[in-house]
Amino acid sequence: MRDDTMTAFTIASRWPATRPDAIQLYSLPTPNGIKAAAMLAETGLDFEAHLVDITQGDQMTPEFLSLNPNNKIPAIIDPDGPNGKPLPLWESGAILIYLAEKTGKFLPINPPEHYETIQWVMWQMGGLGPMLGQFGFFHAFGGAEIEDKRPRDRYRDEGRRLLGVLNQRLAGRDFIMGSEYTIADIAAWPWVRAIHTAYEAYDEMGMKDFPEVLR
Repeated sequence: MRDDTMTAFTIASRWPATRPDAIQLYSLPTPNGIKAAAMLAETGLDFEAHLVDITQGDQMTPEFLSLNPNNKIPAIIDPDGPNGKPLPLWESGAILIYLAEKTGKFLPINPPEHYETIQWVMWQMGGLGPMLGQFGFFHAFGGAEIEDKRPRDRYRDEGRRLLGVLNQRLAGRDFIMGSEYTIADIAAWPWVRAIHTAYEAYDEMGMKDFPEVLR
């Protein structure tokens, strides 16, 4: 890989690559950011992490927007993408699927299990993540100042419903897909973790009601 591969990307002018042969990760340890970093670590792929400080508006800079016009972390650039060409990619679920297919890890090959795993990733992307994220905002962050607690309660109740779905799925299984650890688990666990860490809402969410999730 030529050392000038990364210079073709505008984002590299703000976050220069010291190891241009490695996958470049632009992120922050939010639940979605953790998903991408965890997958890179689990697969053993060589990567270089760049801190995108969303509290300082890094995600709104022209350099970051050149990679992800949706101004969200995480995003990656794989200098050795399909056909040996660099691949820029954003959206944490897409990153998980891409890295799983690139390495042949954490995504079953057999079609029924393959698509069922992706189904659970989409469940996290469309449900668990957004609902817990909104709950966290109204419970622990800026929305906590709002006197009307109906928004918080709405997202808490939907979050609890989704945790119930996950709890039922995990009953009698080691992981979401059974005995095999997959990208479905990598997608879900950072969000469940945030209930206790970032949101400090273990009791508010009634986590004791979800023993399989806690396990």
